[in-house]
Amino acid sequence: MTDPSLASIEALHFRPEWCRVTLASIGDAVITTDTSANITFLNPVAESLTGWTLADAAGRSLSEVFNIVNEETRQQVESPTVRAVREGVFVGLANHTLLIAKDGTQRPIDDSAAPIRNATGEVAGVVLVFRDITQRKQQEKLTQDALEYAENILATLREPFLVLDKSLRVVTANRAFYQNFQVAPEETQGRFVYELGDGEWNIPKLRELLEEVLPQNHSFDHFHVSHKFPANAQKHLLLNARRIRQPGNHSELILLAMEDITQRQQAQESMEVSEVRYRRLFEAAKDGILILDTVHGKVTDANPFMAQLLGYSPEAFLGKELWQIGLLRDADSSRAMVRELQEKGYVRYENLPLETTSGRKVEVEVVANVYQEDHQPVIQCNIRDITARSQLENKTKEQAKSLADLSRRKDEFLAMLSHELRNPLAPILNAVQLLRLQRDRSPLQMEAHGMIDRQVGQLARLVDDLLEVSRISTGRIHLQEERIDLRGIVDSAIETNQPQAGQKGQTVAKSLPAQPLWVYGDAMRLEQVVVNLLNNASKYTNRGGHIWVGLKREGDEAVLRVRDNGIGIAPEMLPRIFDLFTQADRSLDRSQGGLGIGLSLVQSLITMHGGRVEAQSIVGEGSEFIVKLPVLLSPPVPTAVPDADVPAPVRPLKVLVVDDNVDAAKGVAMLLRAFGHDARLALDGAGAMQVALEYSPEVVLLDIGLPIVNGYQVAQWIRQEPTLKDVVLVALTGYGQQSDRQRSLDAGFDHHLVKPVDFAKVQSILSAVAVKAS
Repeated sequence: MTDPSLASIEALHFRPEWCRVTLASIGDAVITTDTSANITFLNPVAESLTGWTLADAAGRSLSEVFNIVNEETRQQVESPTVRAVREGVFVGLANHTLLIAKDGTQRPIDDSAAPIRNATGEVAGVVLVFRDITQRKQQEKLTQDALEYAENILATLREPFLVLDKSLRVVTANRAFYQNFQVAPEETQGRFVYELGDGEWNIPKLRELLEEVLPQNHSFDHFHVSHKFPANAQKHLLLNARRIRQPGNHSELILLAMEDITQRQQAQESMEVSEVRYRRLFEAAKDGILILDTVHGKVTDANPFMAQLLGYSPEAFLGKELWQIGLLRDADSSRAMVRELQEKGYVRYENLPLETTSGRKVEVEVVANVYQEDHQPVIQCNIRDITARSQLENKTKEQAKSLADLSRRKDEFLAMLSHELRNPLAPILNAVQLLRLQRDRSPLQMEAHGMIDRQVGQLARLVDDLLEVSRISTGRIHLQEERIDLRGIVDSAIETNQPQAGQKGQTVAKSLPAQPLWVYGDAMRLEQVVVNLLNNASKYTNRGGHIWVGLKREGDEAVLRVRDNGIGIAPEMLPRIFDLFTQADRSLDRSQGGLGIGLSLVQSLITMHGGRVEAQSIVGEGSEFIVKLPVLLSPPVPTAVPDADVPAPVRPLKVLVVDDNVDAAKGVAMLLRAFGHDARLALDGAGAMQVALEYSPEVVLLDIGLPIVNGYQVAQWIRQEPTLKDVVLVALTGYGQQSDRQRSLDAGFDHHLVKPVDFAKVQSILSAVAVKAS
């Protein structure tokens, strides 16, 4: 510290007492030393600050009394006296100096030292002047804290701002400004505001407003600036300017604050675009739209289509509730809808009747939702004219009803068709069986007989397939399930297929397990599955081809494989091979025949048994069908072994044959007589009852489809006649559905055989009757 009094002290060194009095009266602390830096004098202020009295300090080293350290490093500071003596110059102490008093008290000081020269100009000692700057330090700390506090607040402001001087040069800017506009301080400070960046701030109106702030003590708010700034997209800003004064002087500054409203502006523009789009959709929608308030459910807006739909003007809807325009029944219904919307936010009504102003009836569908519009809930009702759709639905229902009726009549037709086809087949089959009984047949007769036998069998299978169509489609196939050994089923099916395979010179090889393979199923239906697969393999395998049948257990499944080396199945046909009426061969000659029912029936029956079936094929190399059925894990319950075989009939029986088909009746009678039985004929129901009373038959083979009095009625009459109570009634009919069998059982029949009948089944029944009667 430079002090003018030091020069006076140096000039008056020859007057010690006067100098001592003068130093004692100075407000600063004063210490003098000799050239060895030993204390020679302390004034009262120095005594107070150091804690040493002049008497105690005199002669002591300055460093002992004037103990100073750096307040930051706490390192001892070199005494300025040494340097003042050594160099003979004024010395100011370093900053941040602490004086440590005798009692350990520390205080910051501001000090300096100067040499004392004698008359010859030689250094005779040093005077050290210092003062306590604790209050000044405290004030500086408060000022610095306040400045840092303000700077921290400004640094956290998200909105950018500039401080301009009166010439509109940038004095400073906050961090948000630099970050927001991606510029550096050196590119900003000291430049005119309208020169910043690429001149985007050079806006004449803004410059005019800023130039009026200081002279006229003016301010402005919300000056809108829209500009594409460098390194930024389009920005929208609101500028605010105020006059401010810099602390410590009277210079005048301008604070230019900026509010970035880009997102708000974009949101506003998006809202406006959305509003335009909504209004365009609202006006152009091909559904009626009504907007309602959520309190009373009154219409606040209606689109043109709604007006066109009912014939009102859009204004005519305003203020009305839905019941008042015919959408709901009454006011209570409208209020109930509003309450439901308030609770759930969604309501839907279908097939509401409406009437237009012209009296036209329309049907509508109403979908109502609650949504927010300007933070307020509103109801939007979409009303769609479904008149055409309802008419189409009604028409579809009528068509479905007609189709169901047509399907029913189709089933009835198929049943009748199969019956009518079986009637002529029965006498043909009977005739074939009669021819078989002849002896001494020529080779030509035997070949002709074989041809008839095979073709009749084929016709019988086709008739059965026709009936299966209706059973499959209506789910009227009922399984008679029991524990069965699949080996017997496969053997029986191969035997049934043998005539067809033999006619084409095909060989059928089988591989069956040594042990029984038990499943739970319908033996007749499972045999039908295997027969259909074998027939299919034979049909599509050339003459002299090979068919392989394999059966084995794999895990918990019984696996049946039927493979051939025939023509195979085309890849495009394979996914549809189990569809009804699907056939691989669609050639004009129809040489393979069939109705395309067999494989569909296979899949249906296997599915009903809890199994599955699949097909594999390579064109030209044959096909393989794989059937998988669940096996029985527990062994079957053993059945009682009969004591003895059923003996052959021991005597002829009296049999009445009733059929309105003369050939069929005669054929059965001729077969009966050929086997030694006594047979009588009746060609209608009334005649059957009369013959029965006169003849007293033991067995009646009775056709159901008789004219005037049908077979059911004849059976019921026989069951009520005491003299005929023991007669065995056998239905011999073309009707073979489950319902037909149940009806014949209810009418009193003991057996139900479907035409054309295998005469072996008739013989079995007759044998059982003969045994029972003997």
